[in-house]
Amino acid sequence: MTRKRLKVTPELENNCKIEEAPKLNNMTEQNHAQHQSSSSIASYSLLYTISQIIGITLIIFVFYWIFEFRGGFGFSEPKIIFNWHPLFMTIGFIYLFANSILHYRTFRNQRKSDLKNQHAIIHGCVLIFVLLAGWASFASHIYSIPSIPNLYSLHSWLGVLTISMFLSQFISGFVSFLYPGVAVQYKEAIMPYHFFFGVLTFVLAIATSVLGFGEKLIFSLDKEYKNFPNEGLFGNFIGVLCCVYCGLIVYMVTKPEYKRLPKPEDSVLLTGNLD
Repeated sequence: MTRKRLKVTPELENNCKIEEAPKLNNMTEQNHAQHQSSSSIASYSLLYTISQIIGITLIIFVFYWIFEFRGGFGFSEPKIIFNWHPLFMTIGFIYLFANSILHYRTFRNQRKSDLKNQHAIIHGCVLIFVLLAGWASFASHIYSIPSIPNLYSLHSWLGVLTISMFLSQFISGFVSFLYPGVAVQYKEAIMPYHFFFGVLTFVLAIATSVLGFGEKLIFSLDKEYKNFPNEGLFGNFIGVLCCVYCGLIVYMVTKPEYKRLPKPEDSVLLTGNLD
């Protein structure tokens, strides 16, 4: 018997190629996506480490500036009481605020329900530090002899605006994402605005802080400021470091590749069928 040879026609050859090509392409795309994901996580981890170093350095520098040049901390006299204001604002409105808006991306493997609660708790801590800082500012002005007027500078106006926006974000976020029974459609509609105004509030907090450092240096050093004193140079460096920190945090929180990927339990959480 003679075995018939199967004739490979161009059509048959093309069909084979069409069936095999998508598999190869899909495998390539999956490998590329996995590689890109691991690369993004690695770069985020590096930037996050840098941001932590800068944030903690800012707190240490502000503490050193007040302790070395502004008489330290205490409650004995108005000038000393005021010194709590820049330290508490740096801890709350700069460092903790930055970590709060990065929280979802930093701990991406945790349950979203846990991340929501932690996000709210950190914001609550920010609010406590901001209120204590505000008290220090108002108390130092009231108890000064003669008393110092409140809310007359651009720094104070921006401060009131920033705190008002933060409170609005805190309340609206609690009602929209933590209060039970809120419709999924409402959560999805409000999320882009919550994200945008959260980042905007953080940028305003940095801008207000930089204005505050400059204002304090000008009031304290007066004409000596233009002679490049050590305190003036050190204070200017703190302001520049705040701007660098702001740019780094905004970049990390707005870069799409660093976004936390949705998990299967997230969709269940949105519908309210599982805690």
